[in-house]
Amino acid sequence: MRRLRLLAEFAARGTVAATAEALHLTGSAVSQQLAALEKEAGVPLLLKRGRRLELTAEGQRLVDHAHVVLGNLAAAESDLAAMRRGERGSVRIAAFPTAARALLPRLWPDPGQVPPPDAPVIQVVEHEPHAAEAALRKHQVDIAVTHTYSLVPRPLPPGCEQRALFEEPVLLVLHPADAARHGLSADAPAELGHFADAPWLLPGPETACHEMAQRACGAAGFVPRPVAVANDFTVLTALITRRAGVALIPRPALPAPSPELSVHTLTTPVRRSVQAVYHMGMGRRPDIAGTLDMLVSAAASEVPAGSRRP
Repeated sequence: MRRLRLLAEFAARGTVAATAEALHLTGSAVSQQLAALEKEAGVPLLLKRGRRLELTAEGQRLVDHAHVVLGNLAAAESDLAAMRRGERGSVRIAAFPTAARALLPRLWPDPGQVPPPDAPVIQVVEHEPHAAEAALRKHQVDIAVTHTYSLVPRPLPPGCEQRALFEEPVLLVLHPADAARHGLSADAPAELGHFADAPWLLPGPETACHEMAQRACGAAGFVPRPVAVANDFTVLTALITRRAGVALIPRPALPAPSPELSVHTLTTPVRRSVQAVYHMGMGRRPDIAGTLDMLVSAAASEVPAGSRRP
């Protein structure tokens, strides 16, 4: 089990030095344990490329099994811990900003309400999906709330499973005066190709939201011309109210309805799916299972109309 855990850490961190630091071992100790595991397995698990070690296909296959085994062990340990009197679990969650704002506050009881004695202690960190999944692989968090766009598929990380939370439409948002100039009546679906010459407000290039906008516009036959780039959708909507440009924004990321914003679905729909991702087997931990149930419940009550629940 120790060697399987070490192999899983190596797969997550990528180098012997980073694995050794994470496990408080020396580099030579890590190398010796990996060599011993390879001998026990009877197949090559690692391949040397220059000064670096990489997993072979057989090594990655064993890592996938290790995630299942380690997840089952963690679930068993958590079950035992829950049986001990007065012991509360701790659940660490990473979530992208919209989900962190819309869902995570619902994991706390209403002010003045006393939480159940076995309620887990919730810890939250804000991360974009890629960083949230990286933190999950390194066991820095227990649940990663991520999203994937219909135009930008995101595969489930190895050794993980997920609970669907909701699916939401991506909307074209612009100033009402600009909508009128394009002959776009209120609530009418927008043809993205009609906005090829418009100034565009885009999320940062390091985000999946940026890639989604690029692909959606590309499918409509043009490359968007950005006049502003910002990861905060509230910044983009504030710029829209000044007629700085147009943007593609998921519905829950919109502020309250405003007469300065004209919001439209797309004739060729783009949707964003939101899910909670966790290591295989960890969903049987009572504290994590309860937290997942609360996330599903929060999604059902907080997600705006037009979004689909699981």
